[in-house]
Amino acid sequence: MPAVTPRTLPTGSLLAGFAQADDYTDCFTVDVERAVSLQTYITAFYNSPAFRPERWVLHLIGKGSDGDDVAKLAGDQTKSFAAWTVIGRTETEILLQDFKRRTCSWLMVEQLASQAPSIAGRTRLHFGSGVRQPDGALIGALMPLHRWYARTL
Repeated sequence: MPAVTPRTLPTGSLLAGFAQADDYTDCFTVDVERAVSLQTYITAFYNSPAFRPERWVLHLIGKGSDGDDVAKLAGDQTKSFAAWTVIGRTETEILLQDFKRRTCSWLMVEQLASQAPSIAGRTRLHFGSGVRQPDGALIGALMPLHRWYARTL
């Protein structure tokens, strides 16, 4: 299993451009030994076994989603997905904001040079979050859980 690494949020990313000075942001990455498109990453991320419990919880508040919804999001056929709205998208990034406009979820793919001639491609997968002007005590208390969850996803 590739290692998940906490990193500085890339300066030119959609999340960095959206975040304000007092917002909390984070960035985690994992490098995989193959070429991965944003569409493939979105599909894998939101259909992952680790994300399914969150989808079930969202169903309870009327913001559920299914595989068809994930496919539409991945294929850029919708601007809304479960509790989020797409507020930014490029060929390599997607930024979603929750319906209360307090948190963001961000995914990015970065193609890297392969270190082995026999491997067709290498990709750094980025996952990040943003929280609008968070309560410092709340963020501190939730950080261990958030970091575990981000690494699991």
